[in-house]
Amino acid sequence: MLSTVTAAPKLTVEDLFAHGDDIRDELIHGEIVPKAMAYAPHWSVQGALHGWAMRRFGRRPGGRWPGGWWIGVEAHVVYGASEVFCHDLVGWRRDRLPAMPPRQITTRPDWVCEVLSPGHERRDLVDKLHVMYAAGVPDYWVIDHEERILFLYQHGPEGFVMRSVGAEAVIHAAPFGESELRVAVIFGDEDDEE
Repeated sequence: MLSTVTAAPKLTVEDLFAHGDDIRDELIHGEIVPKAMAYAPHWSVQGALHGWAMRRFGRRPGGRWPGGWWIGVEAHVVYGASEVFCHDLVGWRRDRLPAMPPRQITTRPDWVCEVLSPGHERRDLVDKLHVMYAAGVPDYWVIDHEERILFLYQHGPEGFVMRSVGAEAVIHAAPFGESELRVAVIFGDEDDEE
């Protein structure tokens, strides 16, 4: 006689946020999972890219740099009842989201960036990728600081289209228009000069 096995019920957004406001955990496919603790190589590249993005985009439009974005760090974004990701870096165009994002953000981002952590690669390269594609996130970047590679995923009709660039590359990557990013800046090899 076969016995029936029932799957554990999926946890929800409410279950995650019941843990408090200062959590770093994520809700992936209905399971609360701890986000990897950042260590020096992780926070170094995260900070360098954050500095580049904030300097050029993290304000109202106009001026020397384009502006026009909200740029967040370690921000929780709700993608569904059982999917909440704490993104390393995330951004919204202010023309789509005129007011600063609230604590529980439900508006899909225009750009997301994750820095790979050892043992957590599947979350960023598989689990989150599929959810963000379904949500319509236009641009998803993944930084592999150990291999010194930046992966650029762009939403396409049949899935994300990926290209990768090394630390020596200079890119003009969506979603940031004509603004130049020397990838070496992310890895601490060059100054962020004009």
